[in-house]
Order: sequence, then C-alpha cells, then structure tokens
Amino acid sequence: MKKIIISAGVVASMLLASCSDEIEMRRPPVYELPELPIVEGIHQYKAPLYWSVYEYCYTREQAGVANSDMDITPEQWDEIIDWVATELKPHGYDMVCTDGFIPMLANDASGYMTHYGSTSLKDLVAKAKAKGLKVGVYDNPLWIHGPAETKIEGTDYTFGGLYYNGTTEILNPSAENMWFNWVVAENPGAREYIDGFFKHYAELGIDYIRMDFLSWYEDGKDRNIGVVGHGYGRASYGRAMAYIAESAKKYGIFTSLVMPHMYNDAEVEARYGNMVRIVADTAGGGWWHCSSADKGRLYANWPNCMNMFDGFTYWSHIAGRNRVILDGDFIRLNTFDTDAEKETVVSLQLMAGGPVTVADQISTIGNDMHFYTNDEMLALNADGFVGHPLSSSLTDQNNQIWFGQMSNGDYVVGLFNRGDNSIAYNINFADLGIAGEWKIRDLWRHADEGTAASISATVAPHGCKIVRLSK
Repeated sequence: MKKIIISAGVVASMLLASCSDEIEMRRPPVYELPELPIVEGIHQYKAPLYWSVYEYCYTREQAGVANSDMDITPEQWDEIIDWVATELKPHGYDMVCTDGFIPMLANDASGYMTHYGSTSLKDLVAKAKAKGLKVGVYDNPLWIHGPAETKIEGTDYTFGGLYYNGTTEILNPSAENMWFNWVVAENPGAREYIDGFFKHYAELGIDYIRMDFLSWYEDGKDRNIGVVGHGYGRASYGRAMAYIAESAKKYGIFTSLVMPHMYNDAEVEARYGNMVRIVADTAGGGWWHCSSADKGRLYANWPNCMNMFDGFTYWSHIAGRNRVILDGDFIRLNTFDTDAEKETVVSLQLMAGGPVTVADQISTIGNDMHFYTNDEMLALNADGFVGHPLSSSLTDQNNQIWFGQMSNGDYVVGLFNRGDNSIAYNINFADLGIAGEWKIRDLWRHADEGTAASISATVAPHGCKIVRLSK
C-alpha cells in the first residue's frame, strides 16, 4: 500500500499554511442579540455514556413502519435495561434514552409528555433505577403536546396562548409549521411553560433532555428540505435558549441541543447548551457518516458538516473542559466494515470529549461490544478529557492528529487515517508542545511501547492509533 510520510516538522509548516488559506464558513451577516438572561455555571458536566433507541426506530422506519405504529413495549424495555445494566453499566454507561419516531403522549392534566408509546415514563424510570440506570428523554421545551385549554401551572395562561398569534414578527409569513406546535418565546407564559417542562421531568426523575429541530424554530429553514415553518428569528431563538438554560440549571437537567444552525460561531448554543450536535443525523451510519459524507465541505446552516470527523474538527475551537460538549451523534458499530473503522469512530468521540452513544441493539451488536467497553479508552471520558486537532482546517490532513492532556498531567495522542491507503507517521512530541521523554502505551492494543520523545507508526486505512503518554 502507498505510504504517506508525515513528520512533525512538516505538520507544523502545513498548519501555518492552512491558517492563511482557510476558507471561511459561508455565513449570513452577523446577527445582533437582545439583552438576555445570564446563566452561569452550566458547563460542569462531562459527556454522557449511554444507550439510545435510535437504531431500533430508524431501521423500522426504513422498513416502512409508520411512526404511529411504532412502539417499544414495557417487556422490551425490561430486556433492554437488563442488557445495558449487564454489558455496559460496568464500564460507565449509566443511561438509556428515548428518541423520536415513537408517539410522545401527554396523558395527564399537566399537558407535558407522560408516555413514550405504550410505556409510562414514570414506569420506565422505575425500571431503570432498579438496575442503577438513568433515563434520558427526547423532547423539546418549545413543543406543545397538550390541549390548548391546558393551564400553565402557577399562572392564568394557557397552552393556546403560546402559539404564534400574529403579534410577533416571523421570517416566513406564508409558511405553515411542519410537524410541531411551537412555543413562541415572546408570548406571555412562555417562560413559565418552559420552567414547568423541566419541573415536570425533574419530578419524574429525568435528568437528560435531548431537544431536536432547533433550526426549524430559529429561521424555519432546513438546508435539505427548504422552508419548514414560520421562523421566529434570532432574537426569539436566543431568548428561548436562555429560558431553557436557566430552568435546566434550576432543576439539574442536562441539555443536549440538536439541529442548531450554529450562527455567529455557535454564540447562542455554546452559551446556553450543555452539549450540541455538530454533524448530520447518523441514519445509515458506517464510514460514510463517520468520515466520508461531503468530506471537507462546510455549509452555512444546519447541517454545517455531514460527517463526524469534519464536525468535530471544525467546531473543536468551542470545546474544552468546562465548555460546551460536542456531540457526534449515535454510533451503530454494526454498520462499519472493519475493526479499524470501529476503533476510529469510538476513538474520535472520546478524543474530542464527546459522548459515546450506543445505538446497536441486542440483535445487531454481534461481537462488537468490546469496542464500546475498552476501559483504557473510556478513562478519557471519566477524566473529562477534551482533545483538539493539530489543524481545524477541513482541507488539511493534519486534522487527523489529535492530542490533549489528562487532569493528572498525562497526554493522549491520537493518529487517525481517513484515507484508503496506509499512513506512516513520525511525530516529535515537542512539536505538539509536549517536552521530554514519555512512557508510551497503546490504548487499543493494551501494550506498553517503551519510553521516547517521539512516535513512529503506520496507521491502516480508516484506522487509528491512540497512545497515552505518562511519566
């Protein structure tokens, strides 16, 4: 196979060149935000490790099952929870999470979601808690589930008063909203409704909310579909996210922001969210979603990047300890072709400080569980580690070199290969700002490789080498 020699000296010179040649994201003019509530101290979390229903639902939808006919029964949840508790929980995965697809029902007077299909959320929490697990819920505090006449607790306002009523300016006056009934942040009762949403889930024992389709609220546009709704504007979006952040903090609930436009360099999302999606949906998964889809291309609105690697690379500058967490979406290991690819997709999430979200099912995981349960790799997550690429340019192959420091002073260096041919790396640690000689340990091979001030390695196509440097 063809080998590409990348020395640290070459890396440094290429990095300098890439900065001057970087193509700026094609963004609209800078938006001005109104004065918004200040919500401090929300970036105290590490990235979650958990299991999601996504693959179960996605594959059924692809097979033609209508969302209204989709369900996970209480008996199926018992099997899932037992499996997660047995196979994943010992390695730090502590949650199961719902997603869209299955009907989200409000079956009591509160007007907020109480059931996911045939399963009561209250019962689901009890099942999970009995096995030492938490439950995350896919929902959005800007969605209205209950009847219009439902009273917002502690007020005389009703759910009906939260809808667009013609008194606020919208971006797409002739458009109808697709799929969702939106809370307009400026309407009386909106702040109280959002607070009631988080209070409802806190009382159920939920401490993770995954909120989707945020771009549809902000400007009512989706790059892949077109106009999808009214679009309530930048100021309204910022206000809504501020209200969400203050109530989420109040009730101790982690917020995962999905499908945001990330305008103004993620100004709103980085300020008000705990975690933010930086890539298109997983869908069919595989190497396509991990690295190949529209490789090297950047878009002005959602989705900015079509593959995980580009998303983590471009947005790496907004992430770090005690900063917003980057989310590369779900992992479906059974959709990858090689062991090298499976190591890469897990490693990329952990090197970037992102979550590892298992979407494989009991019936599809096969012999792949050990890729999710490599405790030497998962130690990065436990530590709150957040690495960065040597270059954040999507057109610079130095974005395949990642590194960062553990809280105890150790360093972790990741050498990736997104190409179809082997790459030979020769890296001097000093050129990464890491002085002296270090003990080198390969975290996938579980092997010590001696003491040195540099590393030379040949990385297979679509593969990686992750080493920990310690004194």
